[in-house]
Amino acid sequence: MLHALSTHVLVSHRLNTVWLERIYDAGIPLVEIFCAREHFDYRDRAQVSELGYWFRDAELKCHSLHAPMYSDDCWGRTGPSAVISITELSKPRRLQAVDEIKRAIEVAEKIPFRYLIQHLGVAHEEYDEFKLESAFTALEDICLFARHRGVEVLLENIPNRLSSAERLIHFNEITHLNLNFCFDTGHANIMEGVGTAFALMQDRIRSTHVHDNNGTDDVHLFPGLAKGGAIEWKQTMQLLRSHSSQFPLLLELKESPDFPHPLDAARQIFDHLESL
Repeated sequence: MLHALSTHVLVSHRLNTVWLERIYDAGIPLVEIFCAREHFDYRDRAQVSELGYWFRDAELKCHSLHAPMYSDDCWGRTGPSAVISITELSKPRRLQAVDEIKRAIEVAEKIPFRYLIQHLGVAHEEYDEFKLESAFTALEDICLFARHRGVEVLLENIPNRLSSAERLIHFNEITHLNLNFCFDTGHANIMEGVGTAFALMQDRIRSTHVHDNNGTDDVHLFPGLAKGGAIEWKQTMQLLRSHSSQFPLLLELKESPDFPHPLDAARQIFDHLESL
């Protein structure tokens, strides 16, 4: 399968061309840039321009951009007002969220990428039909804005009552947006199970987030290397290979002191998963 890596594993570092070169040197041809302003500040024209100039001549390609989850530069620690959610019932706050996501999409004008990975709500959010209406209104605007820049919006299955595989299918049915998906193995393991989620989502999967956990905590463990993972990777790889032409095998890992050289660890993970 084609290999890709999310810069989520480097989120505590400012993203620069040195890190991008290291990713490519690790034998990884595709990258997903994670929009956390302390890491990649999509508002910072200097950083965006620097990376955009580098990508113009680089062998490494930007596969996708993960939409921002917080508007501040410290992972939401400034308070609830920093949370970016398209299910926000307050119209002014929802419009603020949409504007922030559009700022991230504008990166495509300097750094071409194919997909924007978007959450439907936040972790542990309860089901609410009015929230689905809010998300529909927001996504109509976001998708149009993205399409004009050559970007397709993918919805990711996340651990809440709005974003299980079944609920994402339902959202498409009631809104007729017909959005494709980013399949997250760790989130599926916490929710309905990897096999069940994949069976529902498979025809619309266009990207992946591959990581492990204990079935309860969303800790983005290193598959096959970290202790405490519960996903059956042999069966999971069989599922992913069955539709391998649709998407890359994209690792979305969390930095860990157990793996001080995460890019070397990523290469080991790819070798392990491909050997199964």
